[in-house]
Amino acid sequence: MGSAYGDLMRVNDASRLNRSVSVMGQGCWQLGSDWGDVDADTAAGILSAAVDRGVTFFDTADVYGDGRSELAVGRFMADHAGDRITVATKMGRRANPHVAEAYTLDNFRRWTDRSRENLGVDTLDLVQLHCPPTEVYDDPATYEALRVLVEEGRISRWGVSVETCDQALRALQEPDLASIQIILNIFRRKPLDAVVPQAQDQGVAIIARIPLASGLLSGKFDEATTFAPDDHRTYNRDGQVFDIGETFSGVPYDVGVRAAREVADLTPDGWSTAQLALAWIATVGATTIIPGATSVAQAANNADAGSLPELDSTLLDALEQVYRTHIEEHVAGRW
Repeated sequence: MGSAYGDLMRVNDASRLNRSVSVMGQGCWQLGSDWGDVDADTAAGILSAAVDRGVTFFDTADVYGDGRSELAVGRFMADHAGDRITVATKMGRRANPHVAEAYTLDNFRRWTDRSRENLGVDTLDLVQLHCPPTEVYDDPATYEALRVLVEEGRISRWGVSVETCDQALRALQEPDLASIQIILNIFRRKPLDAVVPQAQDQGVAIIARIPLASGLLSGKFDEATTFAPDDHRTYNRDGQVFDIGETFSGVPYDVGVRAAREVADLTPDGWSTAQLALAWIATVGATTIIPGATSVAQAANNADAGSLPELDSTLLDALEQVYRTHIEEHVAGRW
């Protein structure tokens, strides 16, 4: 790496997670589906490139490619049994229909047993509720069922992946919540108001998802960019299939492209725009960040951001101005 980088990737602790994790993790949605096809060899190369650069946290889910992502991670882990890698998965989106009534102990057992088989482990490191309906967070039975999974040895820790800050704040009322996975990036700043500070105070890990706003914050897209038909950036552009906030962080595409150009103009010499976006998240307080990748080069570029220095106040202020000017009106009141 060049002189713009530090020597080692930073490592963060969260007491509830009971382990240290690299500030830059590896998101594994792309290893399943919904971003076009990533073959098995490429998937293995992506994970290898990340680990070689200090990544110790993988995030997957049982529905990514209907288990394909978990299987890819499981094969990699079988060949790297000595590496200290934390694997987080998610459950709940297999429910069809995806309703609150599906979030039962029996289903939790079935879902986690399938993930344990896919990943080749007896006990899952971390299981997260996968953006369930809000009623699930309000039901004490949800948390009691998760605690049973811990008692039975199916899982070691549990967390939540949320759509809204209000859902995160409700989950933070539980004394054994280990982690909150939430959309946090230059275009989605609301978690900084209350969720991130409260989680830090309580020792709950913040896992920043969609850190590059579905690639917008790579600075490589323009108004004419198109995506494959099986890519969610095509079929969920208007929130037709799942929450629109999952695609381009809920920012209208043309607005996001214009804002991303301004972010690109602020990128320090020797950094990529994606690395600037990831370094911003590391600076504002995430425990670990989970960019995805469809190529080895992307995985390496993302992982290298974990050794970048924190951003100074002048750059932070300039990035905030981009948000205030272009993005805030579209997202601040929604999630």
